[in-house]
Amino acid sequence: MTWGAPSGRSRWGPAKLAYGGTPGPEEERRAFEASLSAGVDLFDTAAMYSGGASERRLGKLAEGKQVVIATKFPPGWLSKTESFGEALEQSLARLQRSTIDLYQHHFPSRRISTPALMGLMADAVEAGKVRAIGVSNYSAAQLRIAHGALAQRGIPLASNQVEYSLLHRAPEENGVLDACRELGITLIAYQPLAMGALTGTYRPGDRPKGIRRLSRYYRGDGLKKMQPVVALLREIGEGYSRTPAQVALRWLIEKESILPIPGAKNGKQAASNAEALSFSLAGREIEALDHTTTAWRR
Repeated sequence: MTWGAPSGRSRWGPAKLAYGGTPGPEEERRAFEASLSAGVDLFDTAAMYSGGASERRLGKLAEGKQVVIATKFPPGWLSKTESFGEALEQSLARLQRSTIDLYQHHFPSRRISTPALMGLMADAVEAGKVRAIGVSNYSAAQLRIAHGALAQRGIPLASNQVEYSLLHRAPEENGVLDACRELGITLIAYQPLAMGALTGTYRPGDRPKGIRRLSRYYRGDGLKKMQPVVALLREIGEGYSRTPAQVALRWLIEKESILPIPGAKNGKQAASNAEALSFSLAGREIEALDHTTTAWRR
């Protein structure tokens, strides 16, 4: 979300204000290359991120590389269905690609008809400009509408990107995870480290900088309540010489049809994220994490 060099008001976008920008283009390159070296080849961005600068930076880094790029429409909060075609062409241009591997509707909106949009996305697939269609932040009911609209065109709905972590297990309760599994849709989990709360970096009285300190994870006694979770992550991690963050990511990877997408502002973070692929959790460890985070299922 923070890659690229935004201009104008995009310099103060929510992601920048929450996490700060990257240290610069060299660290973005290191993050990209560290991911590829570890076998991670899916990169998720959006037209909205950094006012399009994230797509431009990813397009430059991915030039000539065998990677899977996922991005999202629309470029702004007030976009309409009619702006789909232009937005797609602009994303293709910024990414320097003729085809987008996974094109996702960023968030449901009353201004955009889901069946109509799915029709336009299906047209883009048939035109060879999009390989797979996804959505983001869709409820179970909205997911079924999108899936049904695409099914009429003989095209599957590939994914639904929603917040999901040990500290945000709502998809298990609100029907989203069940709908994904029933319909054969991958759940892409964003904020899999709960805005950094699961890294073990922050403790009561030591909140992060930026506006994320105002999130539910850090307000009031939020940090105090999550200390048993972080302690368990650390205890499990010690057995594998892994960090709490890597264990938290692995918990998601172990689940059926779940794909976590942790962010990385530099090469060190990207390499650390990829370490979650290098070990497996025992059943009893997964059960312990499930039990300890029951309170976060709603």
